[in-house]
Amino acid sequence: MLSIEQLFDAFNRLRVLIVGDVMIDRYLRGQVSRISPEAPVPVLAWQESEDRLGGAANVALNIGALGATPYLFSIMGKDDNHRIFLELLKQARLDDRGIIASSERVSTVKTRVIAQNQHLLRVDKEDTHDLSEAEARELLLRIKKCLDQETIDVLIFQDYNKGVLSEEVIGAVIREANQRNIPTVVDPKFRNFWAYRGVSLFKPNLREIRDQLSFPVLPSLESLQAATQVIRDRLNNTITLITLSDKGLFVEQGNQRSLIPTLPRSIADVCGAGDTVVSAVALALALDLPVLEIGQLANLAGGQVCEKVGVVPVDKDQLKSEWLRFHGKTVSRLDGRRLDG
Repeated sequence: MLSIEQLFDAFNRLRVLIVGDVMIDRYLRGQVSRISPEAPVPVLAWQESEDRLGGAANVALNIGALGATPYLFSIMGKDDNHRIFLELLKQARLDDRGIIASSERVSTVKTRVIAQNQHLLRVDKEDTHDLSEAEARELLLRIKKCLDQETIDVLIFQDYNKGVLSEEVIGAVIREANQRNIPTVVDPKFRNFWAYRGVSLFKPNLREIRDQLSFPVLPSLESLQAATQVIRDRLNNTITLITLSDKGLFVEQGNQRSLIPTLPRSIADVCGAGDTVVSAVALALALDLPVLEIGQLANLAGGQVCEKVGVVPVDKDQLKSEWLRFHGKTVSRLDGRRLDG
């Protein structure tokens, strides 16, 4: 057994490489008290605006919030929003050496209009085409350099279908990780869903599964087992974790499978929950936790951030407190080698 204190202390020694689509989450906040006379739409009396790190950058924030060291790799546009993004990285004390600026793209910005803590509208500015050959080559060179210079404990693919994770990039990075025996975790989207062959842990949500399979998938043990069998046959992954929104999550590895319900919470916003789940999953996997504990930790982490408005990282102290409350003072473990300093 392993104490929860040992587990959370071990997070601090982990190094995590994250590759995927980064973005700015922009919030325009105000109050609505009337309808426009020009059209049947609310009039927002603007009060403030705020920019936050989003996409794979929010995964990096979560990894850092849990105590580990993130190494973030992505490509953005060479524009004003790229400069804003770099300043946000600096404020969060995250390294920007893996962020490439390209004149062939625009930086992704998701602008959310919020009044009285309710979303009114979202406006997306983005490119979604795959990286050019030159962009992919530069990204892969930087990733390989990091893998050569640093001891990476786990690698995360955070895919938002904005073009960074092309089939070429996915395949090349998986090969590099497997050659170094680095476990890999994937948060996929619709495009290139089946490109992640040979990864350690595959983490789609229920809607993404339903979009990909030819039969209905229900949030039940039997139905989810059938879905994970198809995934395993096609991807040859070791673990499948499916998030089920308010139904919790399902996790499966070989003959071990669990349907883990959500805890009662006051849900304010589900934005960014997937980023938090994949971050907790990756650290648990890097420490060789059994599949049930991986699922339980992910369930607590994802539920926690849904209680807050906007994209926010996990609170490590709260996560530890909730584990102690619901799962006790210890966790199981398969192999303690990664716990050695």
